[in-house]
Amino acid sequence: MTMFSLLKHLLDGQNQFASGGLLLMIVGSVGVFLRSLPLRLWYWIESQSTMTITVTDDDIAFSWVKEWFCEQPFMKRIRRVDLDTTLRGAELALIPAPGAHWFFHGGRPFWVWFSRSDNSETRGHRRTESLTFTTIGRNREVLKAFVAGIVACHHRKVEKASNLYVYDEGWTDISAYSPRMLESVILKPGEKEHLLQDLEKFRTSRHRYQRLGVPYHRGYLLYGPPGTGKTSMVSAIAAHCGMSLYAINLTEFNDRTLKKAMNDVPEDSFILFEDIDCMRTGDRRRELAPSDQQEMPRDTGKNGASGVTLSGLLNVLDGFHAPENVVFVMTTNAVEALDPALLRPGRIDYKLYMGEADQSQKVELFRRFFPDSSESEAREYAQSYSTGTMAEFQGHLLALERGWEPCASHSSNQEEQGRAFTRA
Repeated sequence: MTMFSLLKHLLDGQNQFASGGLLLMIVGSVGVFLRSLPLRLWYWIESQSTMTITVTDDDIAFSWVKEWFCEQPFMKRIRRVDLDTTLRGAELALIPAPGAHWFFHGGRPFWVWFSRSDNSETRGHRRTESLTFTTIGRNREVLKAFVAGIVACHHRKVEKASNLYVYDEGWTDISAYSPRMLESVILKPGEKEHLLQDLEKFRTSRHRYQRLGVPYHRGYLLYGPPGTGKTSMVSAIAAHCGMSLYAINLTEFNDRTLKKAMNDVPEDSFILFEDIDCMRTGDRRRELAPSDQQEMPRDTGKNGASGVTLSGLLNVLDGFHAPENVVFVMTTNAVEALDPALLRPGRIDYKLYMGEADQSQKVELFRRFFPDSSESEAREYAQSYSTGTMAEFQGHLLALERGWEPCASHSSNQEEQGRAFTRA
């Protein structure tokens, strides 16, 4: 029996119970459809007359939006707010709390929905957040202008300070970071000035790089014994140039996560590979035979994944995944441990050896701690101090300035001169 004949049999009046039930089902379905029709019509009109843009917390722009919120006058009207202490320069930043809020911007009404949820399926039960903005109209130029205002607000803040970012499933701003002042880092005469000149020349040569078809990035290597001020120098130069610092610890990455992290670094930034010699793949490639390399287990990074290989590192420095308009800086205590492929021009363009403190450095640092001292006093005290790094000499002067006993390794002659100087 076909479906058509079955329906005809049910509706011909011989089976009143079945025909009545079928008729009731049809009438109910039509009623449900008619009742939902106004709501469907409203959703259709809303989708055709409004525009929506969403930002999730795994995008670096999410923090930019929160920075923008802090500068908006409508925040004084919003009564449901959250306290956010992760924003640099705003220790008590108030942002909209989860839920719906509305405001006027540029003479146009906006609605923002702040969504927050706890995802228990991910590692560490990561909390996810998103911001969805909706406004009336169909012209996408309005949204572009709105986004441009958020970006401009972020750039104004970046120009005022140099921030430090570390990677943990996304770049995170370290709010406690305080960059070094350039004048507090003392190098041998001419070294700091020459480095700054080279960096400034690079930053003003973008059009020349593009015209020549050369990737627009530059690599610097600071090497020497521990305590010579390599990391401090990077921090001071980044702050001097008004550029943020993105620190990468290769032991926490693999090739895939390193590529993702580098792709998320914005332009005009410093990328710091600290203690690059800790990635031992370069040594292994030179010292081991090919058969030994195949048998040797690969390094493991975060979460047990395969660690960063030399090929993966070189690819993000000058391969297809290398970012544009950035400055790579590497520091190492053992330059001889690095693979020669890592040191060639295009990957490392400028090398600076930072060794033990010489006489001029110690004199300048002494006068920085004791500005009332004369040149001869500073020179005499510096000559009496045994050879060491700037970090050791700085620690000695810091103890001397505060009236503490100098380290036991220093000679009694230095201690006596220090006490005589403080008494004077």
